[in-house]
Amino acid sequence: MNNPYLQQFKEQQLRVCQLKQLSILEEIVRICQKHQIDYWLDGGTLLGAVRHGGFIPWDDDIDIAMREEDLERFIRVAPGELREGLFLQTPQNEPDCKEPIVKVRDLNSFYVEGGDNFAADYQKGLYVDIFPMINYPTLPRKWVKRITLGISRSYSILRKAHYYSLRSFAEFFWFGAKYLLSLCLWKLLYPIRPKDVYISNILLNNGYGIMHRQDSVFPLGTIMFEGKSFSAPCNPDAYLSDLYRNYMEIPPKEKQRIHSVFIMPELI
Repeated sequence: MNNPYLQQFKEQQLRVCQLKQLSILEEIVRICQKHQIDYWLDGGTLLGAVRHGGFIPWDDDIDIAMREEDLERFIRVAPGELREGLFLQTPQNEPDCKEPIVKVRDLNSFYVEGGDNFAADYQKGLYVDIFPMINYPTLPRKWVKRITLGISRSYSILRKAHYYSLRSFAEFFWFGAKYLLSLCLWKLLYPIRPKDVYISNILLNNGYGIMHRQDSVFPLGTIMFEGKSFSAPCNPDAYLSDLYRNYMEIPPKEKQRIHSVFIMPELI
C-alpha cells in the first residue's frame, strides 16, 4: 500500500538525491578520462538527457554503460582513485548483493529498493549503476529475446530467498534446467555467428532481449545532462528507440513514480 507521507518525504528528498548522484557520476567520469576508459549514458539517464535536458523529473538513479573490458579496467583502478566517502560495489567484493551490476555508492546516504535484503550485509547508499556491455552475435531478435529472457528470469528466481516447500523445490529444478538450457544454447551459437554488428547488456541484465547496433553507439558522442557534457551513444534516437520505442511520449501521471522505497541523501 502506498503511504502518502512516505511519498511526500521522498519527493522532498528527490532533488538532493539527484544532485548527489550527479556528483558521483562526475567522479566516475574524472577517473574514466584520466585512464582513457570509455563510458556512455544509458537507460533512463540518456532518456532524461534527450527528453528533459537532465534527470527525468521523477527519476532517482543514474545509469551508465561500459564495454565489459573497459569496466574491468575501471574496477582495477577505481578503488584507489575514488574520493573519500565513495565505494565501488561489485558482485565480487560484496557477494551478498546479488545484482550482477557494478555500482559506485555514496557511504553517507541510505537508499532502499524493493528488492533490498536487510538480512544481508552490503552497502545501501545512493549509487550510480554501471552496466557491462558485450558484443552480441548476429541472430534473429526473437531468438535473442527467448535466450536472454530464459537466462535472466531464471537467474533472478534462483537467487531469491527460498523456503522449504513443494513449490520452491519445483522452481529450483524447473528454472535451474531452463537456465542451463538457455546458457548452453547461447554458448553454442556465440562462437559461430558474427559479433561485429550488435552490442548490449550482459545476459543476466537483458530480459527484454535488447540489441543495439554498434554503429548507433560508436564512435561515442556527447550530450548535455544537467548543464554538463557527458559521453553518449552517437545516435541517441536509435539507442532509445531500442529501449523504449516511443521514448518521447510522457507516461501518464500514475506511472511517474520514484523508484526507491525510501531515500535519505544525507546521514550525518
